[in-house]
Amino acid sequence: MKKLLTVLVALLMVLCLAGCGQKEETVEEAKKTVYVMGPTPDHGWTAQAGTYAEKKVEEIKAAGVYNAEYKAASSGEQQNDQIKEIIANGDAAVVVMMALDDTAASGQEELAQNNIPFISFDRIIEATEKYAILNASGDNWQCGAGIAYWLQKNGMTKGDTAVILYGDNGTVCSRREEGFRQFLKGEIKYSDAKAGEFETAEVWTDEELDALFGQYSTVCNWSKDGAQTYLEPIWKDIVAAAAANNGKLYIYSMDDEMTFGVLNVLEAIKGTDEATAKATADLELYISAIGGMQELYDVMNGSDKTLAALADEFFDDVMSVYFSPKMMQDVIERGMDYLSGDWNVEVGSGEYQPVFIVDKALAAEVEGFTGH
Repeated sequence: MKKLLTVLVALLMVLCLAGCGQKEETVEEAKKTVYVMGPTPDHGWTAQAGTYAEKKVEEIKAAGVYNAEYKAASSGEQQNDQIKEIIANGDAAVVVMMALDDTAASGQEELAQNNIPFISFDRIIEATEKYAILNASGDNWQCGAGIAYWLQKNGMTKGDTAVILYGDNGTVCSRREEGFRQFLKGEIKYSDAKAGEFETAEVWTDEELDALFGQYSTVCNWSKDGAQTYLEPIWKDIVAAAAANNGKLYIYSMDDEMTFGVLNVLEAIKGTDEATAKATADLELYISAIGGMQELYDVMNGSDKTLAALADEFFDDVMSVYFSPKMMQDVIERGMDYLSGDWNVEVGSGEYQPVFIVDKALAAEVEGFTGH
Protein backbone atom coordinates (compact mmCIF):
# COMPACT_ATOMS: atom_id res chain seq x y z
CA MET A 1 0.00 0.00 0.00
CA LYS A 2 2.80 2.37 0.98
CA LYS A 3 4.56 1.55 -2.27
CA LEU A 4 1.36 2.33 -4.23
CA LEU A 5 0.99 5.70 -2.47
CA THR A 6 4.59 6.57 -3.29
CA VAL A 7 3.99 5.81 -6.96
CA LEU A 8 0.81 7.92 -6.99
CA VAL A 9 2.56 10.88 -5.37
CA ALA A 10 5.38 10.63 -7.89
CA LEU A 11 2.91 10.55 -10.77
CA LEU A 12 1.09 13.60 -9.40
CA MET A 13 4.35 15.50 -9.14
CA VAL A 14 5.22 14.66 -12.73
CA LEU A 15 1.77 15.74 -13.93
CA CYS A 16 2.00 18.94 -11.93
CA LEU A 17 5.40 19.83 -13.35
CA ALA A 18 4.24 19.01 -16.85
CA GLY A 19 1.15 21.15 -16.37
CA CYS A 20 3.20 24.08 -15.08
CA GLY A 21 5.54 23.82 -18.04
CA GLN A 22 2.59 23.67 -20.41
CA LYS A 23 1.07 26.74 -18.76
CA GLU A 24 4.31 28.70 -19.13
CA GLU A 25 4.59 27.63 -22.76
CA THR A 26 0.96 28.64 -23.43
CA VAL A 27 1.55 32.08 -21.90
CA GLU A 28 4.66 32.51 -24.05
CA GLU A 29 2.79 31.49 -27.20
CA ALA A 30 -0.05 33.85 -26.38
CA LYS A 31 2.26 36.87 -26.17
CA LYS A 32 0.84 39.48 -28.55
CA THR A 33 2.88 41.02 -31.37
CA VAL A 34 3.39 44.64 -32.29
CA TYR A 35 3.72 44.74 -36.07
CA VAL A 36 5.48 47.70 -37.68
CA MET A 37 5.19 48.00 -41.45
CA GLY A 38 7.35 50.25 -43.58
CA PRO A 39 9.85 50.59 -46.41
CA THR A 40 12.73 48.36 -47.33
CA PRO A 41 15.69 50.50 -46.24
CA ASP A 42 17.49 51.68 -49.36
CA HIS A 43 18.13 55.43 -49.45
CA GLY A 44 16.81 58.78 -48.34
CA TRP A 45 14.07 59.64 -45.88
CA THR A 46 12.15 56.37 -46.12
CA ALA A 47 15.29 54.30 -45.57
CA GLN A 48 16.04 56.18 -42.39
CA ALA A 49 12.43 55.89 -41.21
CA GLY A 50 12.75 52.13 -41.68
CA THR A 51 16.08 52.04 -39.82
CA TYR A 52 14.65 53.96 -36.86
CA ALA A 53 11.61 51.66 -36.86
CA GLU A 54 13.79 48.55 -36.73
CA LYS A 55 15.64 49.95 -33.71
CA LYS A 56 12.37 50.63 -31.91
CA VAL A 57 11.14 47.11 -32.66
CA GLU A 58 14.26 45.69 -31.04
CA GLU A 59 13.62 47.83 -27.94
CA ILE A 60 10.08 46.48 -27.64
CA LYS A 61 11.28 42.90 -27.97
CA ALA A 62 13.97 43.48 -25.36
CA ALA A 63 11.40 44.81 -22.89
CA GLY A 64 9.76 41.38 -23.00
CA VAL A 65 6.09 42.33 -22.67
CA TYR A 66 5.26 42.06 -26.38
CA ASN A 67 6.75 40.38 -29.38
CA ALA A 68 7.57 42.86 -32.14
CA GLU A 69 8.31 42.51 -35.84
CA TYR A 70 9.33 44.95 -38.56
CA LYS A 71 7.90 43.99 -41.93
CA ALA A 72 9.72 45.74 -44.78
CA ALA A 73 8.16 46.12 -48.22
CA SER A 74 8.71 47.95 -51.48
CA SER A 75 5.08 48.51 -52.53
CA GLY A 76 1.56 48.82 -51.22
CA GLU A 77 0.61 45.54 -52.87
CA GLN A 78 3.38 43.74 -50.99
CA GLN A 79 2.09 45.31 -47.79
CA ASN A 80 -1.39 43.95 -48.54
CA ASP A 81 0.09 40.45 -48.71
CA GLN A 82 1.87 41.05 -45.42
CA ILE A 83 -1.40 42.11 -43.81
CA LYS A 84 -2.99 38.84 -44.88
CA GLU A 85 -0.14 37.05 -43.07
CA ILE A 86 -0.65 39.19 -39.97
CA ILE A 87 -4.35 38.39 -39.90
CA ALA A 88 -3.65 34.68 -40.38
CA ASN A 89 -1.16 34.72 -37.50
CA GLY A 90 -3.93 35.85 -35.15
CA ASP A 91 -1.50 37.49 -32.70
CA ALA A 92 -1.58 41.19 -33.62
CA ALA A 93 -1.81 43.60 -30.69
CA VAL A 94 -1.45 46.71 -32.85
CA VAL A 95 -0.12 47.54 -36.31
CA VAL A 96 1.89 50.70 -37.04
CA MET A 97 1.87 51.15 -40.79
CA MET A 98 3.70 53.48 -43.12
CA ALA A 99 1.79 52.81 -46.33
CA LEU A 100 4.07 52.89 -49.36
CA ASP A 101 1.35 53.86 -51.81
CA ASP A 102 -2.41 54.15 -51.93
CA THR A 103 -2.92 50.54 -53.06
CA ALA A 104 -2.31 49.65 -49.41
CA ALA A 105 -5.83 50.92 -48.68
CA SER A 106 -7.29 47.45 -49.19
CA GLY A 107 -4.93 46.03 -46.58
CA GLN A 108 -5.93 48.71 -44.10
CA GLU A 109 -9.57 47.93 -44.76
CA GLU A 110 -8.86 44.26 -43.96
CA LEU A 111 -7.24 45.26 -40.67
CA ALA A 112 -10.36 47.23 -39.76
CA GLN A 113 -12.67 44.38 -40.78
CA ASN A 114 -10.73 42.02 -38.53
CA ASN A 115 -10.81 44.46 -35.58
CA ILE A 116 -7.03 44.86 -35.58
CA PRO A 117 -6.13 48.38 -34.39
CA PHE A 118 -3.71 50.22 -36.65
CA ILE A 119 -1.92 53.54 -36.70
CA SER A 120 -1.37 55.12 -40.11
CA PHE A 121 2.00 56.91 -40.33
CA ASP A 122 3.27 59.50 -42.82
CA ARG A 123 1.24 58.58 -45.91
CA ILE A 124 -2.35 59.01 -44.78
CA ILE A 125 -4.72 57.28 -47.22
CA GLU A 126 -7.90 59.34 -47.33
CA ALA A 127 -10.12 56.33 -48.07
CA THR A 128 -9.07 54.54 -44.88
CA GLU A 129 -8.00 57.23 -42.42
CA LYS A 130 -11.39 56.97 -40.69
CA TYR A 131 -10.51 53.40 -39.60
CA ALA A 132 -7.12 54.19 -38.04
CA ILE A 133 -6.93 54.56 -34.27
CA LEU A 134 -4.53 57.40 -35.13
CA ASN A 135 -3.23 59.13 -38.25
CA ALA A 136 0.23 60.51 -37.49
CA SER A 137 2.89 62.38 -39.43
CA GLY A 138 4.85 65.57 -39.55
CA ASP A 139 2.72 68.62 -40.29
CA ASN A 140 2.72 68.63 -44.09
CA TRP A 141 0.44 71.67 -44.31
CA GLN A 142 2.97 73.64 -42.29
CA CYS A 143 5.77 72.37 -44.52
CA GLY A 144 3.99 73.97 -47.45
CA ALA A 145 3.16 77.13 -45.52
CA GLY A 146 6.76 77.46 -44.38
CA ILE A 147 8.11 77.24 -47.91
CA ALA A 148 5.54 79.75 -49.16
CA TYR A 149 6.55 82.12 -46.37
CA TRP A 150 10.27 81.67 -47.09
CA LEU A 151 9.95 82.11 -50.87
CA GLN A 152 7.75 85.17 -50.37
CA LYS A 153 10.25 86.60 -47.88
CA ASN A 154 12.85 86.19 -50.63
CA GLY A 155 10.85 88.18 -53.14
CA MET A 156 8.41 85.73 -54.73
CA THR A 157 5.31 87.53 -55.96
CA LYS A 158 2.44 87.01 -58.37
CA GLY A 159 3.49 86.18 -61.91
CA ASP A 160 6.95 84.91 -61.05
CA THR A 161 8.51 81.87 -62.73
CA ALA A 162 8.39 78.72 -60.60
CA VAL A 163 9.28 75.03 -60.71
CA ILE A 164 7.29 72.58 -58.56
CA LEU A 165 8.85 69.19 -57.74
CA TYR A 166 6.43 66.69 -56.16
CA GLY A 167 7.46 63.45 -54.50
CA ASP A 168 4.33 61.56 -55.55
CA ASN A 169 0.56 61.98 -55.90
CA GLY A 170 -0.33 60.98 -52.32
CA THR A 171 -1.49 62.98 -49.34
CA VAL A 172 2.03 64.00 -48.27
CA CYS A 173 2.54 66.21 -51.32
CA SER A 174 -1.11 67.21 -51.76
CA ARG A 175 -1.07 68.56 -48.21
CA ARG A 176 2.24 70.32 -48.83
CA GLU A 177 0.69 72.04 -51.83
CA GLU A 178 -2.48 72.79 -49.89
CA GLY A 179 -0.54 74.41 -47.04
CA PHE A 180 1.44 76.51 -49.54
CA ARG A 181 -1.76 77.72 -51.14
CA GLN A 182 -3.55 78.33 -47.85
CA PHE A 183 -0.70 80.47 -46.55
CA LEU A 184 -0.57 82.71 -49.62
CA LYS A 185 -4.38 83.02 -49.65
CA GLY A 186 -4.22 84.25 -46.08
CA GLU A 187 -6.16 81.27 -44.71
CA ILE A 188 -3.45 79.98 -42.36
CA LYS A 189 -0.30 81.28 -40.72
CA TYR A 190 3.09 79.63 -40.65
CA SER A 191 4.12 78.77 -37.10
CA ASP A 192 7.82 78.02 -36.75
CA ALA A 193 8.96 76.32 -33.55
CA LYS A 194 12.19 78.32 -33.69
CA ALA A 195 11.50 81.55 -35.62
CA GLY A 196 7.93 82.48 -34.64
CA GLU A 197 4.58 82.94 -36.40
CA PHE A 198 4.09 84.58 -39.79
CA GLU A 199 1.28 85.47 -42.19
CA THR A 200 1.35 86.29 -45.87
CA ALA A 201 2.51 89.73 -46.90
CA GLU A 202 0.38 89.54 -50.05
CA VAL A 203 -2.91 87.68 -50.52
CA TRP A 204 -3.08 85.54 -53.64
CA THR A 205 -6.14 84.25 -55.49
CA ASP A 206 -6.67 80.66 -56.64
CA GLU A 207 -6.16 81.78 -60.24
CA GLU A 208 -2.81 83.37 -59.38
CA LEU A 209 -1.72 80.24 -57.56
CA ASP A 210 -2.87 78.03 -60.45
CA ALA A 211 -0.67 80.10 -62.75
CA LEU A 212 2.33 79.56 -60.46
CA PHE A 213 1.80 75.80 -60.20
CA GLY A 214 0.95 75.41 -63.88
CA GLN A 215 4.32 76.38 -65.35
CA TYR A 216 6.89 73.63 -64.73
CA SER A 217 5.92 70.74 -62.46
CA THR A 218 6.48 67.01 -62.23
CA VAL A 219 6.34 64.00 -59.91
CA CYS A 220 9.86 62.81 -59.11
CA ASN A 221 9.09 59.68 -57.05
CA TRP A 222 11.14 61.13 -54.17
CA SER A 223 14.25 60.74 -56.30
CA LYS A 224 17.08 63.09 -57.26
CA ASP A 225 17.31 61.15 -60.53
CA GLY A 226 13.62 61.86 -61.18
CA ALA A 227 14.19 65.59 -60.72
CA GLN A 228 17.30 65.57 -62.88
CA THR A 229 15.64 63.58 -65.67
CA TYR A 230 12.79 66.09 -65.83
CA LEU A 231 14.83 69.29 -65.52
CA GLU A 232 17.95 68.64 -67.57
CA PRO A 233 16.34 68.71 -71.05
CA ILE A 234 14.26 71.82 -70.29
CA TRP A 235 16.56 73.77 -67.97
CA LYS A 236 17.67 76.15 -70.73
CA ASP A 237 14.02 76.96 -71.48
CA ILE A 238 13.21 77.51 -67.81
CA VAL A 239 16.16 79.89 -67.40
CA ALA A 240 15.20 81.79 -70.55
CA ALA A 241 11.61 82.16 -69.34
CA ALA A 242 12.73 83.43 -65.93
CA ALA A 243 15.23 85.84 -67.48
CA ALA A 244 12.59 87.23 -69.85
CA ASN A 245 10.09 87.57 -66.98
CA ASN A 246 11.92 89.48 -64.23
CA GLY A 247 15.15 87.57 -63.72
CA LYS A 248 13.80 85.55 -60.79
CA LEU A 249 13.25 81.79 -60.44
CA TYR A 250 11.71 79.97 -57.46
CA ILE A 251 11.90 76.19 -57.01
CA TYR A 252 9.42 74.53 -54.66
CA SER A 253 11.10 71.17 -54.08
CA MET A 254 9.15 68.96 -51.67
CA ASP A 255 12.09 66.78 -50.62
CA ASP A 256 15.83 67.02 -49.96
CA GLU A 257 16.59 64.28 -52.49
CA MET A 258 14.97 66.25 -55.31
CA THR A 259 16.92 69.36 -54.33
CA PHE A 260 20.07 67.32 -54.84
CA GLY A 261 18.68 66.48 -58.29
CA VAL A 262 18.65 70.21 -59.09
CA LEU A 263 22.27 70.48 -57.93
CA ASN A 264 23.12 67.60 -60.27
CA VAL A 265 21.54 69.51 -63.16
CA LEU A 266 23.54 72.63 -62.35
CA GLU A 267 26.75 70.64 -62.07
CA ALA A 268 26.15 69.01 -65.46
CA ILE A 269 25.27 72.29 -67.18
CA LYS A 270 28.31 74.03 -65.72
CA GLY A 271 30.47 71.45 -67.44
CA THR A 272 28.69 71.38 -70.79
CA ASP A 273 26.85 74.66 -71.47
CA GLU A 274 28.74 77.77 -70.43
CA ALA A 275 26.11 80.20 -71.74
CA THR A 276 23.24 78.54 -69.83
CA ALA A 277 25.39 78.26 -66.73
CA LYS A 278 26.08 82.00 -66.84
CA ALA A 279 22.41 82.81 -67.49
CA THR A 280 21.46 80.64 -64.49
CA ALA A 281 23.99 82.35 -62.25
CA ASP A 282 22.63 85.73 -63.33
CA LEU A 283 19.14 84.85 -62.05
CA GLU A 284 17.81 85.39 -58.56
CA LEU A 285 17.34 81.72 -57.72
CA TYR A 286 15.84 80.38 -54.50
CA ILE A 287 15.18 76.72 -53.73
CA SER A 288 13.47 74.84 -50.91
CA ALA A 289 13.67 71.31 -49.57
CA ILE A 290 11.94 69.19 -46.92
CA GLY A 291 13.47 66.46 -44.79
CA GLY A 292 16.65 66.85 -42.80
CA MET A 293 19.43 65.08 -44.73
CA GLN A 294 22.80 65.83 -43.17
CA GLU A 295 24.27 65.89 -46.67
CA LEU A 296 22.12 68.91 -47.53
CA TYR A 297 22.94 70.59 -44.22
CA ASP A 298 26.62 70.08 -45.12
CA VAL A 299 26.00 71.91 -48.39
CA MET A 300 24.21 74.72 -46.58
CA ASN A 301 26.76 75.14 -43.79
CA GLY A 302 29.77 74.81 -46.09
CA SER A 303 31.11 71.50 -44.79
CA ASP A 304 30.80 69.92 -48.23
CA LYS A 305 33.18 72.31 -49.96
CA THR A 306 32.49 71.16 -53.52
CA LEU A 307 28.69 71.24 -53.45
CA ALA A 308 28.62 74.30 -51.19
CA ALA A 309 30.61 76.20 -53.81
CA LEU A 310 28.21 75.01 -56.51
CA ALA A 311 25.18 76.06 -54.45
CA ASP A 312 26.70 79.45 -53.69
CA GLU A 313 27.42 80.01 -57.37
CA PHE A 314 23.86 79.36 -58.54
CA PHE A 315 21.48 79.73 -55.57
CA ASP A 316 20.82 83.04 -53.88
CA ASP A 317 19.59 80.97 -50.92
CA VAL A 318 18.48 77.46 -49.98
CA MET A 319 16.56 76.01 -47.05
CA SER A 320 15.03 72.76 -45.84
CA VAL A 321 11.99 72.27 -43.61
CA TYR A 322 12.96 69.88 -40.80
CA PHE A 323 10.81 66.75 -41.12
CA SER A 324 12.69 63.99 -39.34
CA PRO A 325 12.28 60.28 -40.16
CA LYS A 326 13.00 59.64 -36.47
CA MET A 327 9.38 60.56 -35.79
CA MET A 328 8.51 56.99 -36.79
CA GLN A 329 9.89 55.92 -33.42
CA ASP A 330 7.57 58.41 -31.72
CA VAL A 331 4.60 56.99 -33.61
CA ILE A 332 5.48 53.42 -32.61
CA GLU A 333 5.62 54.64 -29.02
CA ARG A 334 2.07 55.97 -29.49
CA GLY A 335 1.10 52.41 -30.36
CA MET A 336 2.57 51.29 -27.06
CA ASP A 337 0.57 54.04 -25.31
CA TYR A 338 -2.56 52.54 -26.85
CA LEU A 339 -1.68 49.09 -25.53
CA SER A 340 -0.99 50.43 -22.04
CA GLY A 341 -4.40 52.09 -21.91
CA ASP A 342 -2.97 55.61 -22.00
CA TRP A 343 -5.34 56.61 -24.77
CA ASN A 344 -8.14 59.09 -25.28
CA VAL A 345 -7.88 59.59 -29.04
CA GLU A 346 -10.99 59.32 -31.19
CA VAL A 347 -10.72 56.84 -34.06
CA GLY A 348 -9.79 58.62 -37.29
CA SER A 349 -8.09 61.54 -35.56
CA GLY A 350 -4.75 63.00 -36.58
CA GLU A 351 -1.60 64.06 -34.73
CA TYR A 352 0.96 66.11 -36.63
CA GLN A 353 4.43 66.95 -35.34
CA PRO A 354 5.64 70.56 -35.64
CA VAL A 355 8.19 71.46 -38.30
CA PHE A 356 10.63 74.34 -38.69
CA ILE A 357 12.80 75.99 -41.31
CA VAL A 358 16.49 75.12 -41.36
CA ASP A 359 18.41 77.91 -43.06
CA LYS A 360 22.17 78.32 -43.48
CA ALA A 361 22.60 79.54 -39.91
CA LEU A 362 20.65 76.66 -38.36
CA ALA A 363 22.24 74.05 -40.65
CA ALA A 364 25.34 74.13 -38.46
CA GLU A 365 23.32 73.43 -35.32
CA VAL A 366 20.65 70.90 -36.33
CA GLU A 367 21.60 67.23 -36.54
CA GLY A 368 20.37 65.64 -39.73
CA PHE A 369 20.10 62.04 -40.90
CA THR A 370 22.26 60.21 -43.41
CA GLY A 371 20.31 59.96 -46.64
CA HIS A 372 22.65 58.51 -49.27
